[in-house]
Amino acid sequence: MIGTLAGIARHHRKRGPIETLDSVRVSVEKGIEGCYRGPLKPGGRNRRQVTVMEAEDWAAALAEIGADLPWWQRRVNLLVAGIDLPQIEGARILIGDDVVLRVTVECDPCVRMDELQDGLQAALRPDWRGGACTRVVAGGDIRIGEKVRIEI
Repeated sequence: MIGTLAGIARHHRKRGPIETLDSVRVSVEKGIEGCYRGPLKPGGRNRRQVTVMEAEDWAAALAEIGADLPWWQRRVNLLVAGIDLPQIEGARILIGDDVVLRVTVECDPCVRMDELQDGLQAALRPDWRGGACTRVVAGGDIRIGEKVRIEI
């Protein structure tokens, strides 16, 4: 199955404003270039370097609570469409020709989601709807519209 990279976002500091992009560099050392979560931390687990979410899961969560919010409000880095993200640690997400991300853990929705819309946190909990946290295995440049593939 092949999906599409539908969105790219980053934020330069915790709780900082979100910036959406058409393209970005991804590296093993820094994750999404310019995103505060991406740089590897010495001695850390580094499980949350790049976050990824399915467009269809975001739409389903919003429909469930009757809300209309842009995807980047979820504060994830990448939005993919037309593909089911793996829900297993170690699975790989391949974007374009070069970038490889390894799934580390589920991206649990936090209480901040309910600050956006009552019930959003609960709507994102089932079946990894909140997305997946990943670590960069291979870097490169990515842009909206690139192919996304999964390797289990």
